[in-house]
Amino acid sequence: MGRNNNQGHSKNKSSLPQTPKNQKIAPNEVQAEFAQEIADLTKSSPKKK
Repeated sequence: MGRNNNQGHSKNKSSLPQTPKNQKIAPNEVQAEFAQEIADLTKSSPKKK
């Protein structure tokens, strides 16, 4: 006989995690935010040969 892998019903099953309002990025600033993140990553990571 196999094991019963039935997990209990979660109260949060239908809800998604929410981002706090103070951490949200305005839609018109998203492009600049991504550009800044990529610039920081390329500046900090050493190039491999």
